[in-house]
Amino acid sequence: MRFLPRGDKRIVLGLVTSKHGELEDKDLLKRRIEEATAYADIDQLALSPQCGFSSTEEGNLISEDDQWRKLELVIETASEVWSDA
Repeated sequence: MRFLPRGDKRIVLGLVTSKHGELEDKDLLKRRIEEATAYADIDQLALSPQCGFSSTEEGNLISEDDQWRKLELVIETASEVWSDA
């Protein structure tokens, strides 16, 4: 991250797992985003699930409801972090 040039380049932080349905702690996500700001400007960072919810041929054992909850968590966390930036 520290070699990211200033400007229009972005780093997407895949901090939310798509492998299981348990939700990540929002405060922990915010702390990890804050840690990343030691290496890149907050405006060059983004939050995302780590990969698609069906990253193997068989897919992951995660319900559709859990997938939506994880996406809602990403949106809520990003809104809170970047509305303050």
